[in-house]
Amino acid sequence: MKNRNFFAQSVIAATTLLFAVSSCKKEAIFDEKLDAGNNLAITATTNGREFTLVPDVNGRLVIDNTSKVYQPGDIISLKGSFKSVQAINLSGDASAPITVRNLTGTTVTIGNPEWNGGAYSVACVFWNCHYIRFGGQSGQSQIIISGSTQAARAAYYDLQLGNKTDNIEVSNLTIQNGGNGIVAKTDPVKGDATTAYPNTVMNNLQIHDLLIKNTTNEAMYIGHTATYWDLTSNVPYYGATSAFTPNHQYVQPIIWRNVKIYNNKVQDIGLDGIQTAAIDQLEVYNNEVTNWAMQKNSSHNGGILIGGRTTNTNTHDNYVHDGWGELCQFYGSGENGATHVMRNNLFRHTQQDGVSMRGSANAIVEFTNNTIAYTGGNSLRINGYTGQTGPQIINANAFIRPLNGAATIYPKNYIYLEVGAVAKEGVGELENKKFPTWSSAKVDAIYFQPLSGSLMGTAGYRKL
Repeated sequence: MKNRNFFAQSVIAATTLLFAVSSCKKEAIFDEKLDAGNNLAITATTNGREFTLVPDVNGRLVIDNTSKVYQPGDIISLKGSFKSVQAINLSGDASAPITVRNLTGTTVTIGNPEWNGGAYSVACVFWNCHYIRFGGQSGQSQIIISGSTQAARAAYYDLQLGNKTDNIEVSNLTIQNGGNGIVAKTDPVKGDATTAYPNTVMNNLQIHDLLIKNTTNEAMYIGHTATYWDLTSNVPYYGATSAFTPNHQYVQPIIWRNVKIYNNKVQDIGLDGIQTAAIDQLEVYNNEVTNWAMQKNSSHNGGILIGGRTTNTNTHDNYVHDGWGELCQFYGSGENGATHVMRNNLFRHTQQDGVSMRGSANAIVEFTNNTIAYTGGNSLRINGYTGQTGPQIINANAFIRPLNGAATIYPKNYIYLEVGAVAKEGVGELENKKFPTWSSAKVDAIYFQPLSGSLMGTAGYRKL
């Protein structure tokens, strides 16, 4: 698994939070004072329990629901331009979530493009919140989260779902600039067993119908990337348990269960596009990712990344195209008989390998009816080094023009196997179709659909 993590540690005492925030390359801690007594200019009008909240004189809003002012089923309508919005201890229930949205007929902006270090390094945060719906009432332009555009922007979160926040739906937003678009994870805290797995599982996250653009780091950072957390040194650990430092205390970060990421557009991103990790029951579908890995960092360059500690995943009907990095990366686990499916995705135009797999615990991926085209390296590359050594099911895919259309394309350049990896290719109608050039495939130039006379048959991606 990639050796990276965002360092975040919290202490909530009265209305004070300690946020620890960092970029992918360095760690820094910033104190965030959440003061609900700073003359918040809040107008509350009750009409079937709908409240209208506006920024304070400093442009900020704190919703600390420790006293349970807001109840399940309530609507919190935001009005105005906010430098930050911070929701703490806000909980609906399964039958009546709390909705946080724009006031009808208005556009809401959240964030501080001028932030260049110090406090308030998150535009919008939900902290220990549950059963929440957050987003604009329609479209993607009624709530706009705009992060830092300054030199320190890599340390700025646009939207953070932290401290065990779960059962949340995020939709109908534009998120732009800053370091990370969405960060949804909980860091282990020494002395708090509820911040570690399996003591706690975060359930039910939906992220859909968003536009995320121009972030310095990942557009989405969903789930904790550390295999273990060293509570003694307060750092992530990715190695074998046999190499634990003696007398240090290790735990595993909390996993998500039941995550759906769909109908999003992600563009102009510095590192990974949609990055996921530590999730059971993950579905990623109908997303478009373009122009990611703008930093050209080979360690952080996946268009869609199905990361470590993911089980039972389904990645389908996505369109990933025109970026520097790998189009899709798989690091999932086969533990407890987990299943992994990648089907009907269009992956095209990259300077690297197309799709790479390096899973663990004998993960088996059913890789069917995908098109991989115009890659700088191999079309599909499978590496068994970390335990993905069982026969991968590779059926009815179209592999078009690997190696930037080099004069000689070898069979291994379509499906490259290394370190004990094995692929089981389909036959007959399930045969993979392999074309050294675009012209030999006879497909259109955008969605690579077969034209008259194409030998693709029923293989490859079909636009729905």
